[in-house]
Amino acid sequence: MSRHNNVTGDLGKITLSSLKGAEAEQIALEYLVEKGLVPLTRNFGTRRGEIDLIMNDGDHLVFIEVRFRKSPTFGSAEESITQKKCQRLTAAALGYMQVNKLTNHVQARFDAVTVRPDKNKPWGYSVNWIKNILTA
Repeated sequence: MSRHNNVTGDLGKITLSSLKGAEAEQIALEYLVEKGLVPLTRNFGTRRGEIDLIMNDGDHLVFIEVRFRKSPTFGSAEESITQKKCQRLTAAALGYMQVNKLTNHVQARFDAVTVRPDKNKPWGYSVNWIKNILTA
């Protein structure tokens, strides 16, 4: 398995037993690029929180939370996105916009991508893209 530290690095073949958070982020990145999003940054962090992926989707700036669960024993990946996590995402997004001097006129949204093992898929995992996870 090869790894690259750039935004669009390739992970090569991923097995269920080795799939972890960083690999899930790479799977999400590649999935979203295939859907037409343009990567800007990975793992943007502030003391208020971290954003896994920041991408452009047309005229939208998209802040993306990637979640992975090997097993649903403690809930699904979707269920793991709590209100507290959403507050941290919002705070980190505001930090990103301040650092990059983006105006209030930027259209932004928050998406989530969940990755879970799926033995029925030839590549061994399923991806679920949930747009606009935060609503006013």
